[in-house]
Amino acid sequence: MSRISSYTDQELTDLIRLNDHSAFTEIYERYWKKMLLIAWNHSNDKTASQDLVHEVFMSLWERRHTLEVLNLPAFLATSVKFSIYKYCQREGRRAQLAKQNYEFNESINDEEKLDALFLSEYINGIVEEMPERCRLVFRCSRDLGMKNAEIASKINITPKAVEANLTRALKIIRGELKNYLWTILMTIHVLFSFFK
Repeated sequence: MSRISSYTDQELTDLIRLNDHSAFTEIYERYWKKMLLIAWNHSNDKTASQDLVHEVFMSLWERRHTLEVLNLPAFLATSVKFSIYKYCQREGRRAQLAKQNYEFNESINDEEKLDALFLSEYINGIVEEMPERCRLVFRCSRDLGMKNAEIASKINITPKAVEANLTRALKIIRGELKNYLWTILMTIHVLFSFFK
């Protein structure tokens, strides 16, 4: 038995703030089965449960420097339940988009169209969360095809301010898409490791 396995949850969470991988591994080993059971009880979907639990642990590691965790099992369980809630919302939205835009058949082409549509909706969601001026500049440029000078004239700001807002909008989108793609990559990794 390793020494770290005798540490309390609080000691482990303090250690992961110091980038201690072995403390994180111990937390994962200690709680992943319990979290998987919670996810399974709420979703009845084995693959989704595994993915969501993995995402929760990845988020714990990525946010280790800023999180204040007083009760680790409660924190993880709440995170899993919230992830399931978001997953159900996402899947509901995906099904709604599919129903609105496509008749299902088994061709790969339709699945690719659906994925593209879902990604487009995801980006639209990111844009909607941007600060007002940033969102307005981005919409004028991308949706209406306006040039920077036209946007500047329309919303009464300088062309430099238009450029700055476009740069900021693209940076926000890239950052969010990195998280989105990172989640997909980690899901693939989990699936491959699960079936080894």
